[in-house]
Amino acid sequence: MEDNLYSIGKVEEICKITKKALRYYDKKDILSPDKVANESGYRYYSKKTLLSVPMIKYYKQSGFKLEEMRAFLKGTTYDFFHKSFTRKIDELKALEREINLKIRSVKDWDDLIVEAQMVIENNVSDVAIKYIDNRTLTFLCQDFKYDYMDSIINIGFTNYIDSINNAITGPVIICFPSFKDKMNGKCNKMKIMQETILKCKEELSIEFGGWMAAACYHIGSHETINETYKKIKKWTEEHGYICSEESYERYVTDYWTTKNEDKFVTEILIRISRKK
Repeated sequence: MEDNLYSIGKVEEICKITKKALRYYDKKDILSPDKVANESGYRYYSKKTLLSVPMIKYYKQSGFKLEEMRAFLKGTTYDFFHKSFTRKIDELKALEREINLKIRSVKDWDDLIVEAQMVIENNVSDVAIKYIDNRTLTFLCQDFKYDYMDSIINIGFTNYIDSINNAITGPVIICFPSFKDKMNGKCNKMKIMQETILKCKEELSIEFGGWMAAACYHIGSHETINETYKKIKKWTEEHGYICSEESYERYVTDYWTTKNEDKFVTEILIRISRKK
């Protein structure tokens, strides 16, 4: 200390802030020393100047950049404070929405990985009747050429989502107009569907679910998925159910997650009703 001035080392000790940071703040005209010794170049700070450090830490905690807090530290009007704080609140709310979107995207994908792990570990491959919860999805009708990788990692659908300023999450679901045509290699149309994170316009949405389905997981390559269709067809006939024409393939894990096709997990859903 020199005549009630604190050396940069003492400021570091008292305020728990590095010398590097103090020098950077000086360079940016945020916090400058009160005195710089001519010969040694040592920096000295007054107690009043030190009291700006907690303010800098608080503004930094609140998300303000150094350039934004410069006016606050030098002194300004209440109106300037209010306008600056209002802009920062709007900016942080937008950032919050973006972070929440990312959290949901990762969480939904992780849920699918856990589901696939449990299906594979327990070899869940029996046909079951289940209720499909109703949800609203966005969709795009496309041609189908039995190129599963191109259909699931779908450039056209990705571009479509971008064009409507939305984001998607959860599993890709593809609806085929006739599961019998699908099995016989005659299907040439499909409807790709996925849940959007942001609210979608009604004309861009489709209702999915709200009905009972014969469901069965297919473990392995999509090229052998007909085996599971045959299993569902046989099971429903034996148990007195009528299958609708449409089928849905819900891709739990696929090319997005693994290169090992033996580890692909696809859930086939066919809407059913009881024979009268």
